[in-house]
Amino acid sequence: MLFVVLLLVLAALGLLVPALTTSGMVWAWSSVGASTLAALVLAWDWWRRRPGDPAADTQSVDQHLAADDHRVVEPEDAGPPSADEEPPEEDTDAADLLVVADLVDEVRVLDERPRYHLSSCSWLAGRPTLGLPVQEARQLQFTPCAVCTPDRVLVRKSRAVG
Repeated sequence: MLFVVLLLVLAALGLLVPALTTSGMVWAWSSVGASTLAALVLAWDWWRRRPGDPAADTQSVDQHLAADDHRVVEPEDAGPPSADEEPPEEDTDAADLLVVADLVDEVRVLDERPRYHLSSCSWLAGRPTLGLPVQEARQLQFTPCAVCTPDRVLVRKSRAVG
């Protein structure tokens, strides 16, 4: 769509040159018409892509990713991630994050994976893991798994003890 607009703008500029050099009104009005048509195409494209439009909702995922004003939202109850997918990140409360930063409880991490897990996490399912203190895992930029919610469990355990 932007390619069409670009062509119309270039045509308007091309028509403006003879309008200025020959003082011909036909060239000038043709330039104005091409510019107006380019504006109408842009407005139509914006209208077609606006959020909440049923036609925009049927666009492919690639089109959604390419558009700056659209965000692809995955359904919340999609079930557990498959074996090859990374589990989502746990949403940790700021107060809980301060508690987790000081804990030395062991969590499990997988090589080349960004999440840390509890040893009982169903997503790990027999994969080779390494044990790290949660404090060190956080310092190494690992994030908590949303399947086993290690931050929530460790904070609850820490508050129950203390």
